Amino acid sequence: MTRATVIGAGAWGTALADALARNGHATTLWAREPDVVAEINADHRNTRFLAGFELDPALRAEGDGHAAVHEATTIVFVAPSHVLRAVARSIAAAVPADALLVVATKGIERESFALMTDVIAEELPGRRVVALSGPSFAAEVAARQPTAIVAACTHGDAARTVQELFSSDALRVYTQHDVVGVELGGALKNVMAVATGVLDGLGLGFNPRAALITRGLAEMTRLGVALGGEPATFAGLAGLGDLVLTCTGSLSRNRTVGVEIGQGRPVAEVLASRETVAEGVVTTQSAWALAQARGVAMPIVEAMHRVLFEGMAPRVAVQELMQRAL
Repeated sequence: MTRATVIGAGAWGTALADALARNGHATTLWAREPDVVAEINADHRNTRFLAGFELDPALRAEGDGHAAVHEATTIVFVAPSHVLRAVARSIAAAVPADALLVVATKGIERESFALMTDVIAEELPGRRVVALSGPSFAAEVAARQPTAIVAACTHGDAARTVQELFSSDALRVYTQHDVVGVELGGALKNVMAVATGVLDGLGLGFNPRAALITRGLAEMTRLGVALGGEPATFAGLAGLGDLVLTCTGSLSRNRTVGVEIGQGRPVAEVLASRETVAEGVVTTQSAWALAQARGVAMPIVEAMHRVLFEGMAPRVAVQELMQRAL
């Protein structure tokens, strides 16, 4: 039996912790919100972030980060990308030297352009780090709907360990060695999901959606290859699979944010009205800056940057994309 700790009790962190507990692992879920800790321990629910699901009774919540990790053999990080480094640094002194670290956060650090596994490796050096990504809405994982995701690590044994920890009749985990491709696929698809939502909010149809998803995949692959990823990775679960899910699924937070922006709500108002993080907005800044630094053409990312951060009207951004040089 593994002693696992999940850092971050949002919807995805809660679903992953529940999956580990259901697989028989002694699992602790760290949450910064006292009400979330209390409800999970008393009622086996997290109505604030994952309403409607009864969690495994063996799952325990903890509000003290050091207490949550000091005996863990596996630690799963699911904190939002913009606070991941700070969260990791805050518990570093208590993390066991031999702990296996799993990163389920999707994003690119804005200041350094670091991938999330790189952030964890820098803050908690000397340990094996595995990326966990793929098409997976938390609510459907919690409902035990058939789901397939990817565990990626340059050390095959570490990826296989994570595969065995999470796999069940409802959750199938594949292994991969292309960490860069898997992480970038998981991060960049959120930008494309916001963009797809904008199209839907504008009242546009299926043709533009198909064009955006397909050309979005081309942009994701282009940047991924420039950073050392493998093209084939972007045709797999962590690339195309996650892209299609997040761009078309009604449960997608990123797509929903885009819909509201496309309907004319100010960006700041849309973001302020949400407790949960839409990673695609944060990642748009990182991806745009990274593409500029590497000289990679990403017109959809650039258009989204103009809409989200430069005040461009969404309909104008669509027109400019269609009028680019042939």
